[in-house]
Amino acid sequence: MSHPDGGYGHDVDTTNGDADDAQPSAASEFELDREGRREAEFAAAEVDRDDDVVDALPEDLNASEFVGPYTFPNNNRRRIPATIYLVVGAACIAAFVLMNGETPLVNRGVLWAGVALVAFGVYGLIAGWTLRVDESEALSLASARVGFAVGHASAQMAWRGWLSRPTWRILLYSAENPPKQRGIVLLDGIDGNVVEWFAEDNPEDWSSLDASRTRLTDT
Repeated sequence: MSHPDGGYGHDVDTTNGDADDAQPSAASEFELDREGRREAEFAAAEVDRDDDVVDALPEDLNASEFVGPYTFPNNNRRRIPATIYLVVGAACIAAFVLMNGETPLVNRGVLWAGVALVAFGVYGLIAGWTLRVDESEALSLASARVGFAVGHASAQMAWRGWLSRPTWRILLYSAENPPKQRGIVLLDGIDGNVVEWFAEDNPEDWSSLDASRTRLTDT
């Protein structure tokens, strides 16, 4: 169309242009919102997966949820994996003897693996001592050794030497409130002999503890 100044041109509909510009903006906001929801769902799923992965003790080792007198698992359960090592090692050695040279899958590496497994299995059988002194008897023997009336006491299983001989490690406190003496006794878990022991006046300061709470613990 002609303009008053004599030039030529065409009219532009600015209303429709604004609408067209608004449409991509709305679409972009929708895409961003959808991406945000997707990231939030992914993060929540990751948290759920992390919560599902937890460390847990076997039922026979979890004393916190056990009701009744608790008994330590016997040390001779070590012989179970030792027997498995022996069987697998013997199978490797037998495979090398019977199939050596017939297949590239069986070579000297299989032989040495079998020897190592058999050796470790034999060690496991030797180290799988049968525990003959339980925790109650160990506490009784330790109380007789330290020479004072025992109040609080705790027992822990440890192992000593290359043959991994089971040994009770027992911490004891005298019966006063607060206790005036304490001691520690290392007791052989097989024959009940005292390996080492030590007793002394209790150097710990319990004066800041609530007397009613310590009295409740004694009961």
